[in-house]
Amino acid sequence: MSDSHDSLFAQPLGRIEGFSFDEQVARVFPDMVGRSVPGYSTIVAQSGSLAERYATPGSQVYDLGCSLGATTLAMRRRIHAPDCRIIAVDNSEPMIRRCREAIDTDTSTVPVEVVLGDIADVEFERASVVAMNFTLQFFAPAQRPALLKRIADGLLPGGALILSEKIAFSDPQQQVLHTEMYHSFKRANGYSDLEISQKRSALEDVLIPDTLPAHYERLKNAGFSSAEVWFQCFNFVSIIALR
Repeated sequence: MSDSHDSLFAQPLGRIEGFSFDEQVARVFPDMVGRSVPGYSTIVAQSGSLAERYATPGSQVYDLGCSLGATTLAMRRRIHAPDCRIIAVDNSEPMIRRCREAIDTDTSTVPVEVVLGDIADVEFERASVVAMNFTLQFFAPAQRPALLKRIADGLLPGGALILSEKIAFSDPQQQVLHTEMYHSFKRANGYSDLEISQKRSALEDVLIPDTLPAHYERLKNAGFSSAEVWFQCFNFVSIIALR
């Protein structure tokens, strides 16, 4: 399986459809996410470190919106607690197919169940760690509180949620600053202004970001005892929320 260079938005598109994780995106996803998300490799690697810290014997670890399995593999290679199992879930068949291929060629021994399905249908049981790296932002805002409540209810005492998201800012000056710096990051990684503009249009009604205070309030209401940002680069953050 070879990965390709992301040029999906390089040519003018007469009609820009809503962004979806289809076969085309799955094919270029490693290149796309590496060039589009500041700190992505750090977030994935440290998700493994956090899973190592919080995974407990006999528990289950969830990767929600697992895409090609990068976070699943990072956690699998770092978890040492006995009798743990990782459940990786995504609703994109092309993503899940490639994720299974990556898991099958990995030599780590922690069992992994790769599930094609809706995260809203997942039953969280004996969970010590739940990772949601850039997944919640694709849920309708009205659905987010219930999902986080179900995750919190399914986490064991002392369990952890790793929540990575693109965020918005209530201060207009900060919103402009971070947006412009993010676009500069993408240009430095080889994306043209046309690509940036067209992808932004494709994501406009699909990826709906929240402010950090909104995230904190929702996590508190869901039942998490504390939540703090452990990583931020421009308008991309990762939060660790503890049960």
